[in-house]
Amino acid sequence: MSLSLRQLRYFVATAEYGQISHAAVNLSISQSAVTAAIKDLELTVGVSLFNRTPQGMELTTAGRQFLSHAYEILAKVDEATHLNLVSSDIEGELVVAATYTVIGYFLPLHIERIRRLYPKLKIQLYEVNRESIEEGLLTNRYDISVLLTSNILNPMLTTETLLSSVRRLWLPAGHDLQRRDGIGLREIAEEPYIMLTVDEAAHSSLRYWSRSPYQPKVLLRTSSIEAVRSMVANGLGVAILSDMVHRPWSLEGRRIETVNIQDPVPPMDVGLAWRANVEFSQPMLAFRRYFQQAYSLPGTNS
Repeated sequence: MSLSLRQLRYFVATAEYGQISHAAVNLSISQSAVTAAIKDLELTVGVSLFNRTPQGMELTTAGRQFLSHAYEILAKVDEATHLNLVSSDIEGELVVAATYTVIGYFLPLHIERIRRLYPKLKIQLYEVNRESIEEGLLTNRYDISVLLTSNILNPMLTTETLLSSVRRLWLPAGHDLQRRDGIGLREIAEEPYIMLTVDEAAHSSLRYWSRSPYQPKVLLRTSSIEAVRSMVANGLGVAILSDMVHRPWSLEGRRIETVNIQDPVPPMDVGLAWRANVEFSQPMLAFRRYFQQAYSLPGTNS
């Protein structure tokens, strides 16, 4: 018996959601289909990938190892089926600036793909904050940037959003709020809150909190996403962060759940920015076209 992409997708969804029922809803299929696919996958690989507990589906040690392989396989398949780029003969140098969150959770896979697609293109990558990126684009120190476009307000810059990552409530496994319907900022304000500060996350957070009559009870402000992850997983507080930076496990191996928020909380937009009216070089065009094709944006075939 050989494994299938369908089994891998069902396995990943179950690992990320921690519940077969949640995975089935997300995949728009029946719970029995997910259960059968996971059972067949475990027979194929010859080990148990999950422990079945009253709280849900918990990855075994082998399951965690297999999850990393599943992510890699699905990423390669996505690359092979969605990218149909033009000539690899483009050469030159491209200076790209990116913010901390983008460097850590979005860009590396794409840079690796671009370098394989355009082996003659030299990419010089810098990690800097949003203010430095804006100044660098306007003074031609950087050609183009990848950053949180939701933070850009400078009219002298043009942005192109690639994806909008939903912000949800992060909770430790078994938290009381998981069993309640209609969670909003009022309920969240009653919990100790872990406030991320990197990439203006605190500023973005306070924007939507300020539109409500509630305020978070901040236990800790930190620039470390891993610190937020560990604090939440160990039951010390809750947080509101985007799906892009979510991982279902802390460094200690404890599970982090996510819950939808009833009140309006804007997504975290990730995309490109460049100086308005700049004349695009061939390396800039190739870089932008790659992302347009990767995210099926208008202009893909231009």
